[in-house]
Amino acid sequence: MLNRNIETFIGCDNDYEESNIVVFGAPFDSTTSFRPGTRFASKVMRSESFGIETYSPYQDKDLEDINVFDGGDLELSFGNTERALGQIKDFTSKVLADGKIPCMIGGEHLVTLGSVRAVAEKYPDLHVIQFDAHADLRDDYLEEKLSHATVIHRVWDILGDGRIFQFGIRSGDRSEIQWGKDHVYTNQFNFDTLQEITEKLQGKPVYLTIDLDVLDPSVFPGTGTPEAGGVSFMDLLQAILTVSGLNIVACDVNELSPVYDQSGVSTAVACKVLRELLLAITN
Repeated sequence: MLNRNIETFIGCDNDYEESNIVVFGAPFDSTTSFRPGTRFASKVMRSESFGIETYSPYQDKDLEDINVFDGGDLELSFGNTERALGQIKDFTSKVLADGKIPCMIGGEHLVTLGSVRAVAEKYPDLHVIQFDAHADLRDDYLEEKLSHATVIHRVWDILGDGRIFQFGIRSGDRSEIQWGKDHVYTNQFNFDTLQEITEKLQGKPVYLTIDLDVLDPSVFPGTGTPEAGGVSFMDLLQAILTVSGLNIVACDVNELSPVYDQSGVSTAVACKVLRELLLAITN
């Protein structure tokens, strides 16, 4: 039995046994390539979540009507990246073994790898949908294989061709973009083909990873690597609703770095994205 966190994300204070979704934080940003600070995202989101409502007028659903458990933040090793990924994998594996959907709050995007390692063991036919400004397909970054700039390449190492679907991508090294054309599906700049891909993935187990820098910096400035030309909040919301009909077996929201947005609007946006995601994937 796990005890719910003392300070929970709004509406996520149910008991572990009765919950269908388990929220947890992975406060790790040791491989951030530009501006660190995402390790603070989950704690700040919990605190600031009480500035929004549990009710979503977009979906006419309420967090109070579903069962979500907030397990708090994992205590991760900042000095050992592989160990931190192992800790994330172990926790995710427990949640999956108990028949629940893990929903992780990053942290930098590399944390996704730890969770995917666990989910792919349970679901060998796993597919990944990625909302992101950056391709994250480099094989290494400054000769380092484990980086938030390489995370999706490492996911590809597990899944192989034809099972990774990227949307919103508008940044990457030329070589990684060229490599991606042969190995992953990429819809640059927006979500135009998302409905088509969603139809193809019906019945498949899907991991949804949302890097919040898919949003335009005018909407979401509080991130380590802001990239102009992103989507709007309503674009992202509609994309979440579009994929919600799939068999989402795990998900994450990452790359909020609260210290780079003194207004707090980025955290408010991140909280709203998480609320809508939790409600959307609940049957």
